[in-house]
Amino acid sequence: MNIAVYCASSTKIHEDFFAAARALGHGLGSRGIGIVNGAGNMGLMAASADACLAAGGEVTGVIPSFMIEQGWHHQGLTHLIETRDMHERKETIARLSDGCIALPGGCGTLEELMEVITWKQLGLYLKPIVILNTRNYYAPLLEQLQRGIDEHFMGPRHADIWQVATTPEEAINLVLTTPLWDASVRKFAAI
Repeated sequence: MNIAVYCASSTKIHEDFFAAARALGHGLGSRGIGIVNGAGNMGLMAASADACLAAGGEVTGVIPSFMIEQGWHHQGLTHLIETRDMHERKETIARLSDGCIALPGGCGTLEELMEVITWKQLGLYLKPIVILNTRNYYAPLLEQLQRGIDEHFMGPRHADIWQVATTPEEAINLVLTTPLWDASVRKFAAI
């Protein structure tokens, strides 16, 4: 089993975010669950990957060629997959995963999370999506998603697309216990 972990590469963030990333990586690795990530060598991406590896887990990094040319890739991962571009990177991470957990991050993390939520709404990605809301980071996004439901841009059942956790342990439990999304949801994609 492999879980996609979306998260920041920033190094200038609060230590609580690093602690949660390490705890998540350790929790997955100690259960024999691998991580699939963007192969970055900094920030929460590296912290979660290193903790998973140290706990005996495997990490598959997926990264575009231009990032390898910049030396942005983690060189100690179990597997490294090079892609042509960012689009192929995201598709590959989703395809190789049995679910995903989004830690806090910037534009790239938000974009990955929103894309996989959209894919699930359309019945293209049926696996669990968990948002790890460390330091209440995702409160504004969760409020916006609820507003989208309240204003009928999404249906009430779309709130079940994602789960929200406040601790790494809760995130792991949710990604392991949330049932697959019903593919028949495609007929409910239109509001």
